Amino acid sequence: MTKKIRLLLLLLAAILGGLFFYYQQNHKGDAYTITLYGNVDIRDVNLGFRVFGRIKTMLHEEGARVQKGDLLAVLDKRPYVDEVQVAKAGIEQATVTFNNAERTYKRKKELAGRKFASTQDLDDIQAKRDELRTQVIAAKAKLDNAQTSLDDTEVYAPSTGTILTRVKEEGAIVNPGESAYVLALSTPIWIRAYVNETDLGRIYQGMEARITTDANPDKPYIGHIGFISPIAEFTPKTVETPELRTQLVYRLRIIVKNTDQYLRQGMPVSVHIDTRQQPPKKLGHKE
Repeated sequence: MTKKIRLLLLLLAAILGGLFFYYQQNHKGDAYTITLYGNVDIRDVNLGFRVFGRIKTMLHEEGARVQKGDLLAVLDKRPYVDEVQVAKAGIEQATVTFNNAERTYKRKKELAGRKFASTQDLDDIQAKRDELRTQVIAAKAKLDNAQTSLDDTEVYAPSTGTILTRVKEEGAIVNPGESAYVLALSTPIWIRAYVNETDLGRIYQGMEARITTDANPDKPYIGHIGFISPIAEFTPKTVETPELRTQLVYRLRIIVKNTDQYLRQGMPVSVHIDTRQQPPKKLGHKE
């Protein structure tokens, strides 16, 4: 055997050894990793007015990014401004009437103390004064209610998100509770995935997971298992898995921590869970 042949054999042996070591390491890692296939779930909320009216302004279009507290839409305020003014006038009138009754009561009380007025007259004016005090309180409550209705002519974003649908247009007459916008919330965003019963004992709530997308496989998202369904179900047709679809699975919700604008509703993702993670110790547990 020539020296060149021996060198080639040694080189081939080294390559085969390296490939064997690589295979062993990756095969070992795969044994500890559960890979699931799921879809992105994003919460959305229907936003509308709590009062009846005509829409004066719609400030955002579909796809617009809004921050928590941003003004989204406004009704014609005039009818509700008028109600506030009427309520304020009602308070003034009730207050004047009450003040007159209060002065009359004090005079009657002084006269009754000197026996110039009967006790019955004093009781009557006192009852009237108390009734008028109640009317003042009711008038103030009516003003508060009118002011609340005026405030409800504006819709604000309850959270940061993206306008998914612009349901109404300016000039439309809307009833209380009708949707004007549908807002897709930026947080929370979670992944809906399914795990086989054979792997159910290898995971636990709170377990960290790595999420990858087809668009950016080298930029994983980090999340944790927030929910494990106690009820088995058949894998939905929308979920692509290498397993048989007739197999019973359990639904998981993986909450994503480092979300961004690239995670979209319904997007297919892969979830990788390292089962070597240790569950948190229970309080009071002793070694």
